[in-house]
Amino acid sequence: MGQLRRTLFAVIWLAPPLAGCRPAVPASLPAVPPPVSPRSMSARIVAAARDEVRRGVTYDASYQTLAYPGGDVARDRGACTDVVIRALRAAGYDLQKLVREDMGRRWSAYPHRYGLARPDPSIDHRRVPNLRVFFAKYGDSLPLSTTGPDGSTWKAGDIVFWTLTGGVLDHCGVVTDTRGPSGLPTVVHNIGAAAEEDCLPRWRITGHIRFPKERGSKSGRRRG
Repeated sequence: MGQLRRTLFAVIWLAPPLAGCRPAVPASLPAVPPPVSPRSMSARIVAAARDEVRRGVTYDASYQTLAYPGGDVARDRGACTDVVIRALRAAGYDLQKLVREDMGRRWSAYPHRYGLARPDPSIDHRRVPNLRVFFAKYGDSLPLSTTGPDGSTWKAGDIVFWTLTGGVLDHCGVVTDTRGPSGLPTVVHNIGAAAEEDCLPRWRITGHIRFPKERGSKSGRRRG
């Protein structure tokens, strides 16, 4: 009788809890939580970009197999493109999905230096040349200059593309709502670690994009 009592006690003690008693676990968490009290799309973009700096994201452009859609590399890692990707996700635009779908429609428009035979949703949106092609069609292309009247066309949430010294490497970042000592907006980018710097004219600017394209814009170019 004592053995039976001990056996029953063990069964009850080791049995898993009833489903109704388990704490609710969400199936998935959002890749990028929206910033608190966003004022506008540009505010959401800038807040998410600045969050890269706050988290101390370290530069890592290595290939990672990502979930699709909404996939992301480890939150403490990322490349310059991941700053843009995460910032636009906070505004409701998933570049992983958008670029993949556009590459499926316009495969020949994208550079094929990577030897791919078909879109790869784990890496395509993390490559600067691919983002350049995507934004050239779906964003407004604005002046590249930072001097004279063109200097006032740089607004919070804009995306800047550079070619680094030597013209070999491409780079990108998100323009903020804060002006640096130069009088130009600061930029959040990641070239070794995520940082917000007064660096807009530091390298040769090859793209100035406001996304999405303004409704009714035909030329893809506007000022201010």
